[in-house]
Amino acid sequence: MGEKLTVETTRIMEERFGCDTLLSLATVEAGVPSVRIVNSYYEDGAFYVVTYARSNKMRQIADNPVVAVCGEWFTAHGMGENLGHVKAESNGEIMSKIRVVFGEWYDNGHVDEEDPNTCLLRIRLTEGVLFHHGTRYDIDFREVS
Repeated sequence: MGEKLTVETTRIMEERFGCDTLLSLATVEAGVPSVRIVNSYYEDGAFYVVTYARSNKMRQIADNPVVAVCGEWFTAHGMGENLGHVKAESNGEIMSKIRVVFGEWYDNGHVDEEDPNTCLLRIRLTEGVLFHHGTRYDIDFREVS
């Protein structure tokens, strides 16, 4: 297993992914993997994605929450979790950040916050490999609060 997040790896993760980032997200259904690109935002050991509760990815995550992600010299495993409607009170703090981060496209008609199926997916990272300027960091995210 890797080392816990350090000040250095936290800084790299926040610099690289604490913005609107395209991320490959892989799920598995009946032993068959599926991968797609999603817009994501990273904070405190997790990626956040605004998506649709009835999408294939959310159906697959409900059946098997173990996922894999990949983007910009980073690969990881994590646990996908539907946090519910984007306008739920419990999502207020993180959604206020996400609306700003995704501001360039969020209100262009692609996202309908009035639809109760528009949901927030959290991917809590468990372990990952980060490359930065020729250095490999094996990270254990499980201790991130």
